[in-house]
Amino acid sequence: MIKRFSIAFILILTIQFVLAQKTELMVKSGDNGLYLVHKVAPRESFFAIGRLYNVSAKYLASYNKLDMNKGLQIDQKIRIPLTDTNFSQKGNSGTPVYYKVDDEKELAKISAVNKNVSVESLKAWNDLAGDKAKKDAKLIIGFLHSKAMPSVTISSKPKQEDSVVKLEEKTVVPVANPEEKKPKAIEEIKKTEPVVVNEETKPIQDGDGFFKTSFDQQVRVNPVSKNETVTAGIFKTTSGWQDAKYYMLMDNVQPGTIVKVINPANNMAVFVKVLGEMAGIRQNEGYNIRISNAAAAALQIQEQDKFIVKVSY
Repeated sequence: MIKRFSIAFILILTIQFVLAQKTELMVKSGDNGLYLVHKVAPRESFFAIGRLYNVSAKYLASYNKLDMNKGLQIDQKIRIPLTDTNFSQKGNSGTPVYYKVDDEKELAKISAVNKNVSVESLKAWNDLAGDKAKKDAKLIIGFLHSKAMPSVTISSKPKQEDSVVKLEEKTVVPVANPEEKKPKAIEEIKKTEPVVVNEETKPIQDGDGFFKTSFDQQVRVNPVSKNETVTAGIFKTTSGWQDAKYYMLMDNVQPGTIVKVINPANNMAVFVKVLGEMAGIRQNEGYNIRISNAAAAALQIQEQDKFIVKVSY
């Protein structure tokens, strides 16, 4: 009986907590990128807030430059980082994140201050016809992904998707050869379907990788300050084999940071984006970093267990 009462009490607190939060997540912008602001409610901890926004408690404390051991104060304001892990500007579902327009502004400028979100997506998510947004308008600029947050699906589709459909309709022309009945647009879509990665697959490289330009922009703002030789391992993903988008896991580095990784055996280099941390996972003991299998293949690394690389960021 006591156990059931305890569970019911916790559920009531959780419901009260969710209702106490703002129904609209308003984005903020700072030196470390986009973030949300959360007002601490009674009995909340770093872990509870982290679960709510799909952010690790350790990174949440680090991002706010706070000591996890000291806890939080009621009504204290905490910044919630929007990263590749919990935030997306593709698709049309999740918990909407809004940007408030301070003055009438072109969508291109709104895109520039919100991680270059597609203008067509801004139009589709917010049902806009023109290229400007009115003063005080609240625009969806992406979606938070968390199991603890209510999720919605925006019914309208980005206009570029509509244009593909129209293209298909216009290009369907009856012909004698059955193979020619397929619209060209459909054939192009099929080419972009995910590939099955196997041991023989090799990455299609675009120079040093997709994130090379981002690294160059990053060092113009924050010059390289760390050059380290580290012990690395691999994690498997389908990303990078066709688009040269390479990723890594690394402690004490903000997700989204671009890192140059060099294979000292041949001096080959790729540029990878940090997805998150490795701490707290038993399988990561003995490793400083893990890089995607496509990144390792691009560096011509043969080892599947441990190997040495150089990192600069």
